[in-house]
Amino acid sequence: MDTYKKPYVIAEIGCNHKGDINIAKELIKVAKIFCNADAVKFQKRNNKELLTEAQYNEPHPNPANSYGDTYGAHREFLEFNLHQHGELKAFCEEIGIDYSTSVWDLTSAKEIASLHPKFIKIPSACNNNIKMLEWLCKNYKGELHISTGMTTKDEIDDLVSLFKKHNRNKDLVLYNCTSGYPVPFEDVCLLDINILKEKYGDDVKHIGFSGHHLGIAVDIAAFTLGANIIERHYTLDRTWKGTDHAASLEPMGLRKLSRDLTAVHDALNFKSKDILPIEQEQRDKLKNKKG
Repeated sequence: MDTYKKPYVIAEIGCNHKGDINIAKELIKVAKIFCNADAVKFQKRNNKELLTEAQYNEPHPNPANSYGDTYGAHREFLEFNLHQHGELKAFCEEIGIDYSTSVWDLTSAKEIASLHPKFIKIPSACNNNIKMLEWLCKNYKGELHISTGMTTKDEIDDLVSLFKKHNRNKDLVLYNCTSGYPVPFEDVCLLDINILKEKYGDDVKHIGFSGHHLGIAVDIAAFTLGANIIERHYTLDRTWKGTDHAASLEPMGLRKLSRDLTAVHDALNFKSKDILPIEQEQRDKLKNKKG
C-alpha cells in the first residue's frame, strides 16, 4: 500500500511579478515547463479594506523595496485586478498548471471565488478572519488551504472546528508554517507537522508545509514527515526589488525540489519480497555460496 501521498508542489509567485503581467506569465511558464510544479499561486488584496487609513498613507517600512511613495501606493502597484487574474488563470489552463491565489480580505475572497480555482489559500495573517472563512465555507466549493504561522494551538483547534461545523473539513488543507522572511532552520519547527497529523490528519484533506527557509533540504524532510503539499516562494531573480525575493527559490532550485520530492516519494516503500529482482542477479553473482 502507498503510505505516502503523491507530492504536490506549489510555486508561490505572490507579488514577485513586480506588478507586470508579462513577468507573471513568464513565471507561470517557467514553473510549468522547467520546474515541473503542480500549481502557481498569486495574492489578492483589497488594500483600502485591509489597511487602516494611517497604514495606507505611511511610508513603506523598507523604502528600498517600495514600488510607491506610501505603503498603500506600493501595494496598489503590485495588485492585479480581477480581469487580470482571470487572464492568468486562463493562461495556466492553456499550459496545464493549476492556478490559485491567496486572499487577504472578504472582497478579494469573493472576487477570486468567482473564478472557481481548484483551491484558494488563506495566509497565516488572515486565518482569524472568521467572516471571510465563513463566507468561503458557504459559497466556495473548492479546497481551502490555510497556513498556521503565528497561530496558537487553540486557534488551530477553532479553525478546524469551524470547518467541521460547515461540513467542509474534508476540503481543508492545513499547512505547518513559520512566518518570517527568511526563517532560520531552528525556527522552521518541522516536528509540528507530527502534531497536525496526529490531531487533524483524519479530519482534513491534507497536511501541507509552507516554507520560507533557504535551500530545499527541509522540504524533503517535511514531505517525509507527512506534508504532501509543499509550497515555496518562487522568483526569476532573488536580487529583484521586493520583500519576498530573498526568501524565494529561483527556477533551478524549484526544479530540483520537484525532482527530489518525486524521487523520495518513489523510494518511500517497503521491499515487496526479501530478495528483489534487481538484487537476485547480484546475489547469484556475489553472495558467498560456500558452506
